[in-house]
Amino acid sequence: MTTGNEERFSVISDGLPSQLPDVDPDETSEWLQSLDAIIDGAGRGRARFLMLKMLERARQKAVGVPALRSTDYINTIPPEREPWFPGDEHVERRIRAYVRWNAAIMVSRANRPEVGVGGHIATYASAASLYEVGFNHFFRGKDGDASGDQVFFQGHASPGIYARAFLEGRLREDDLDGFRQESRPAKLPSYPHPRLMPDFWEFPTVSMGLGPIAAVYQARFNRYLHSRGIKDTSESRVWSFLGDGEMDEVESLGAIGVAAREELDNLTFVVNCNLQRLDGPVRGNGKIIQELESYFRGAGWNVIKVVWGRQWDDLLARDVDGVLVNAMNTTPDGQFQTYSVEDGAYTREKFFGTDPRLRKMVEHLTDDQIRTLPRGGHDYRKVYAAFDAATKHVGQPTVILAHTIKGWTLGKDFEGRNATHQMKKLTKAELKELRDRLYLEIPDKDLEAPLPPYFHPGADSDEIAYMKERRAHLGGSLPKRVVRAKPLDLPRPEVYDELKNGSGKQAVATTMAFVRLLKDLMKDKGIGARFVPVIPDEARTFGMDAMFPTAKIYSPFGQRYEAVDRELLLSYKESTVGQILHEGITEAGSMASVIAAGTAYATHGEPMIPVYVFYSMFGFQRTGDQMWAFADQLGRGFLLGATAGRTTLNGEGLQHQDGHSMLLASTNPAVVAYDPAFGYEISFIVEDGLRRMYGPDSEDVFYYLSVYNEPYPQPKMPDLPRLREGVLRGLYQYSESTHEGPRAQVLASGITVRLAMDAQRILKDDWGVAADVWSVTSWNELRRDAVECEQHNLLHPADERRTPYITQALMSSIGPVVAVSDWMRAVPDSISRWVPNDWTSLGTDGFGRSDTRASLRRHFHIDPESIAVAVLIELVHRGDIDAKVPSEAIERYRLREELQPPEKDTTEGDAG
Repeated sequence: MTTGNEERFSVISDGLPSQLPDVDPDETSEWLQSLDAIIDGAGRGRARFLMLKMLERARQKAVGVPALRSTDYINTIPPEREPWFPGDEHVERRIRAYVRWNAAIMVSRANRPEVGVGGHIATYASAASLYEVGFNHFFRGKDGDASGDQVFFQGHASPGIYARAFLEGRLREDDLDGFRQESRPAKLPSYPHPRLMPDFWEFPTVSMGLGPIAAVYQARFNRYLHSRGIKDTSESRVWSFLGDGEMDEVESLGAIGVAAREELDNLTFVVNCNLQRLDGPVRGNGKIIQELESYFRGAGWNVIKVVWGRQWDDLLARDVDGVLVNAMNTTPDGQFQTYSVEDGAYTREKFFGTDPRLRKMVEHLTDDQIRTLPRGGHDYRKVYAAFDAATKHVGQPTVILAHTIKGWTLGKDFEGRNATHQMKKLTKAELKELRDRLYLEIPDKDLEAPLPPYFHPGADSDEIAYMKERRAHLGGSLPKRVVRAKPLDLPRPEVYDELKNGSGKQAVATTMAFVRLLKDLMKDKGIGARFVPVIPDEARTFGMDAMFPTAKIYSPFGQRYEAVDRELLLSYKESTVGQILHEGITEAGSMASVIAAGTAYATHGEPMIPVYVFYSMFGFQRTGDQMWAFADQLGRGFLLGATAGRTTLNGEGLQHQDGHSMLLASTNPAVVAYDPAFGYEISFIVEDGLRRMYGPDSEDVFYYLSVYNEPYPQPKMPDLPRLREGVLRGLYQYSESTHEGPRAQVLASGITVRLAMDAQRILKDDWGVAADVWSVTSWNELRRDAVECEQHNLLHPADERRTPYITQALMSSIGPVVAVSDWMRAVPDSISRWVPNDWTSLGTDGFGRSDTRASLRRHFHIDPESIAVAVLIELVHRGDIDAKVPSEAIERYRLREELQPPEKDTTEGDAG
């Protein structure tokens, strides 16, 4: 225990050094005595002010003292440091009023009784000033050959973006009336959706939290393109507009460390801090702006807070005792939200009335003036100062935390109310209140009509001329998606010969077969530099470490150290011009890089070919939402679900074993999914994928290939009729039995084709049954073709009926069909209704587990013996063999016993 006079040992937790020797104790003592004297003579407030000034000067002089995690609840940029505002504030205020009105009217009209499709009014109302400052002064367009800026608009603010495009003449009233009616010819999707509006929106952002991580990796990929000399992106800035409630999403904050580590000063987050989620306060008992400041400062970002409007500047200048700042610091968000809906008398009493000095500070203001003291996010000059500072800051990404009121200008029934996010329609009285507040010349009679009117000041008005001049100066209208990319010169066919020739006696897993092809493709003089290998810290598992010394790993700083394995042939090598994006242990970050790379053909006019290789379990299951975003953004590239299958990755257990990604992939219309068994199949698929995505008639699809880590000799491409067509369409007969006897068809995909071949031998040798084996390269493509045929037949009943490919292929086959894969049965069962034969399937339903591959296949009953018994049972049903045969086979193969002797598992391979 210590007394008040004793020196206490302090454990400093904020990074200040406590173990350095004191080289001049007397000088140290003088400094401490000076501080004590200031505290005793002028008070703690003055001492705090001086300490903050000392820290500021220390930072200016690069002393290296760690920054504070948070600062006072006031604007980061003081009035004396605000830049001159270069615009016409009156005209911009009028533009803002027109946009606000049309955004609210569009949503309100969309909720007329015969439509009633919902919408969000309040989000854009709170963020209008933030967007308009950007549109009029900062966002660069794409005119000429420029990439412009990449702006990730907050999804719920889309009405305001449409309303601005309407004023610019890019959208018509009929377009606005199509809001949320996405089946109409004139349609506006609810949220930013490039696939529905491919000439307008660039980035889909309404999957909460995906916008921030996508923006981080977009900014990083911009640097990657620049460093590799593919595109000059030095003038491109990435802006990401977010809600403070959205920052609760893990993905919103998950990658901010990447942005700081790579010094992405081309990136700006703008967080609209209206203090509200959908149902209530974001941090009712806390302070979300302060919390976010701590997160971002701690991660290494430049933080700019825009808390108060200019009318507060005079009050803060009067705050000589720091009492006002203290009140701001200690008032929770929930109370500030209440102040936004109460009258000035309430705020005078509850906020300023807590201290005589505060009450005196506002005695010259009326209650109405107190009520209208603005939040900083609604003050054009404050917002402009923040944006200007962000664009000039070097060495760090910037986050702007702007304090706003949700539903601002929409009237007392909307502003700051907990229910404001769910309010979709304005009453007649609310329309009049909004009109009056925005000073719009709309007569009352127009507001009494069944539908409230849109407002346009006229194409020749000063406001519209100003809007267009500003956008022309900045490079054209935004948002705008432009595709300038030209088709690539595709590789010569010879590059695929190695896979088509097979591996001889060498055992090669399909993962390795693909990697060998990728390395050859990256050497191609035409498109080799366009490949972007994306690896989530699993290169050695997938055999991709051989690329390190040649392609190198991208780093904005190069390699500042001597690698521990520098003397090895496959040394780890980083470079500023590296081609590989080695993301570390982050599938979400890896997928964000894939999105940036796979959409560069539109964003920058430079077609890039992302090749993302990952544990298949951690693809559609873990980052499926991002894969939907990739589809929404019309992305292209290759996703490789390596170590696929529920029995092939035998050492990892249920956390890693994937038996369902093909099912999840089938839900995404943009995914072309294949489950190849052999290297030559991969060669056909990759060649056709490059043609479809990067050839003359490019398509907005991306490929998913499941590949396995089980090595076996890869066969030479067989000489079969229409082999290429069969591989690409999803099915071909791989091995026709020459045996005479009861006949059946076995459909298998991926690794189970070899198991089916073993079953074919067992059936012939042990039971005299002839089984034809088919390689199913894509269950999903077979189903997609069949569904398209049915859709056509539905709408064209008088035409000749189309027959699905799977039906045509099996029409002349004899006997029942047994389908088997290393996936759950729902995958092969997805095509069963179009198979013209008796049908049964085998699969790996249930959780995965660790064991030998043979034991796992016996456990799930997809081993050769189980396949054979399934065929025998189906033949019994048809009356082709004696009913006792299946039971005899079950006893003979001991199928009820799960344990398999180790010698049955003859395969080898890295389990990961």
